[in-house]
Amino acid sequence: MRPYQIISDSSCDIPADLLPKLNIGIVPYYATFDTINYHKELLDLTPEEFYDKVKEAKVFPKTSLPPIQDYIDVFEPYLKEGKDIVCMCLTAKFSGSFQSANNAKQILLETYPDSRIEVVDTISVTGTQGMLVYEACRMRDAGYDLDKLLETLEIQKQTTKINFTVDSLDFLQHGGRVGKAAAFAGAILNIKPIIVMKEGELFPESKVRGHKKALKTIFDMTVKEIGDQKDKYTLCVIRAEKERQAVAEDLIAQLKAEGFYVMDTPWPVGITIGTHCGPTAVGICYIKQYEKL
Repeated sequence: MRPYQIISDSSCDIPADLLPKLNIGIVPYYATFDTINYHKELLDLTPEEFYDKVKEAKVFPKTSLPPIQDYIDVFEPYLKEGKDIVCMCLTAKFSGSFQSANNAKQILLETYPDSRIEVVDTISVTGTQGMLVYEACRMRDAGYDLDKLLETLEIQKQTTKINFTVDSLDFLQHGGRVGKAAAFAGAILNIKPIIVMKEGELFPESKVRGHKKALKTIFDMTVKEIGDQKDKYTLCVIRAEKERQAVAEDLIAQLKAEGFYVMDTPWPVGITIGTHCGPTAVGICYIKQYEKL
């Protein structure tokens, strides 16, 4: 079996200390606070530094997808080693990274015509994209060849979902996800949105009053949706700014008490999604394990 290398763009939000253990390549997104200076996610700017700067500068940052050359620079060393490539990208409904990676593929295949470069639209973001990458690494380590891996990922990516909430509607309003009136009313009435990510898109699910009620709602939704199939799913809790760490850890403890298999520590919401949701996001992600499909 020809060896292959798993690569993802940085929107997968896998914790930095886990990346070397999984042996995956990362193609960073960029963030800017002034549209002049651009910083590579993880390399130039960690999620914690990003949220600190958001609060310090009091501006709405912007992100930029990795250019074609960045994908080429990450892909080519593995091709030179004789490895094939599977690149797992942020949902194409959010970004052009999927197309950028495909363009890099076409350029590189002219030089490496005997290699395979497979680009996967994960139809996911942040934690669910990361969990799909994590599952791909588990399959690779279990001996799956590239065809079997791709076949399984196409099924598995349909099992992912995020239930999350935010304390402030400012970033969603700035990005056009909610109107100014709704954002103003939310601030006055302490309304918290419940938002879900599935099938590659964000959907408003409901609204509740108060942060504690919002956290209980995403917890109850997750318990209900998975039902009696707890043994078939892996969960992770995501949080944006570091000030949400304690809340995220409490959610992990509650989920474990209910019998769920949950990643031990919260995963960060990186700059790609943090730009749209802001520093106050907290959520629960889940995916069906490949063995249980």
